Amino acid sequence: MKKIFTSILLVILTVGIVKAQSVYQPYSYQFYQKLDEDVYSTKTRVHSSLKPFFVDDSLIQHHYDSLMNGVGGFKGKFFTDHQIDVKGSNSTFYADLLPDFNISRDFSGKKNTSFGSLGLQFGGTVGKQFSYYVAGYENRAQLPEYLATYTNQTGIARGQAYAGLYGTEYRWSYITAVASYTPNKYLNISAGRDKTFIGDGYRSELLSDYSSPYPFFKVTATLGSVRYMAMWAYMDDPLTARVDNSDRKKFGVFHYLDWNVSNRLSFGFFDSIIWPEKDDAGHYRGFEYTYLNPLIFLRPLEASNGSPDNALIGFTGKYKISDGVTAYGQFMLDEFESSSFFSNKGSSRNKYGFQLGLRGPNLFGVKGLNYLLETNNVKPYTYSERGSIENYANNGEPLAHPWGANFREAVALLNYSYKRFDFSGEVDYGHYGLDINGQNFGKDLYQLYIDPSRQYGNYTGQGLTTNMVFLEGKVAYLLNPKYNLRIELGGLYRTEKNAQFNDKTAMLSFGIRSSFRSMYNDIASYKVH
Repeated sequence: MKKIFTSILLVILTVGIVKAQSVYQPYSYQFYQKLDEDVYSTKTRVHSSLKPFFVDDSLIQHHYDSLMNGVGGFKGKFFTDHQIDVKGSNSTFYADLLPDFNISRDFSGKKNTSFGSLGLQFGGTVGKQFSYYVAGYENRAQLPEYLATYTNQTGIARGQAYAGLYGTEYRWSYITAVASYTPNKYLNISAGRDKTFIGDGYRSELLSDYSSPYPFFKVTATLGSVRYMAMWAYMDDPLTARVDNSDRKKFGVFHYLDWNVSNRLSFGFFDSIIWPEKDDAGHYRGFEYTYLNPLIFLRPLEASNGSPDNALIGFTGKYKISDGVTAYGQFMLDEFESSSFFSNKGSSRNKYGFQLGLRGPNLFGVKGLNYLLETNNVKPYTYSERGSIENYANNGEPLAHPWGANFREAVALLNYSYKRFDFSGEVDYGHYGLDINGQNFGKDLYQLYIDPSRQYGNYTGQGLTTNMVFLEGKVAYLLNPKYNLRIELGGLYRTEKNAQFNDKTAMLSFGIRSSFRSMYNDIASYKVH
């Protein structure tokens, strides 16, 4: 099998250059959904479930170019171009200063909050095969109560980085960098510090863009209707007990194969392995060279090593019912106990989750009106492991769905773009169980699944049963599409209720925003407070 794979790879590398796709576009749901008309058309076969995209892909490039260059409205460099934009005969370079400031009023907490960030991005291409992108931000924020509680408990500004508290102000830095080399249309090699998202939904139960960026090396190969990714990552784990007086580190390897069976039907196959750099006694293990094998479904390899690591597998699928309706879903399996899986015993060893959703463009025939309806369900103890360092998390936060495990979610999103105006709305309902009274009910990924509150009789929402309702709406006027500079007005309402607390948040915010990074407000409590 290895010889066959090596032969295929050599053939790919020696094929002449046709149209190498390599231009990087940072992933965020709010921007990528604007491409839905092409991505989810019954006339195309875009590999939609592996993100970020190569936006110079011929199937979406025209639409992407129109978003960047054809939004209409004001003319002039400030509204249409990068602040620095150099195009040579064989290379390009651009750079932008990224202001991101807003002020808000938390009416429930009766206090003013704010977010201030100053960033810099630059990128470019060398020839038709190499591209690069770097972005960095210095951030300061006074957070509403529920986000402050989350940050205090995890130490992390959600999905960003470690956040220090100075008085009432949180401060952190956020940096991403990607270098991408595409020798031909079949192969891309990239490395840097960033995130990868797998799936067609708003959330991913396999690998999402929620946790902090991490160093990675990635190979993506495309042959006809099949796209295959192999990625190796190096991650932090500050919430695990320290060894040698330093934060713990761990490695991850991720494989994903996306097969467009036809213009309408697609299937995807995913696996991952997580293992620690050092064990709990401080013995150095380092990188496991067995996992350099780029072939999918590593469980036999992991088993041959004595099954010391955290293995997870998953499947994705989508079907384009029409140009306006695509059905999609995911299933992930963390652990399987055949004797109780089909018996309704509620075993703590059966750890799995699933997602179902509908999405599409041009709702009711209105161009630019895109929608998404989705449900996510993850059983208690999923993503946790025998040792916390091996759990499915990075830098104190889940690698997949931001709520961890032991939850049920229903979310609806609506987006409308007209010229330079963007309107967005979200409704999210969550039902989940928090760990309580020192018992592990299966929500916290850092608790060990071998020490559950009970072996059988487990159910979603057990523990401190909690319900959350989240509503958010935004209206923005786009000043410059090249770096998403916009004036934005937003409103947020959130309730989170259980037998111990009843939190409410009502906010209005206004500011000038830029960059494409995602900052999720629709998060659940990490633990009891």
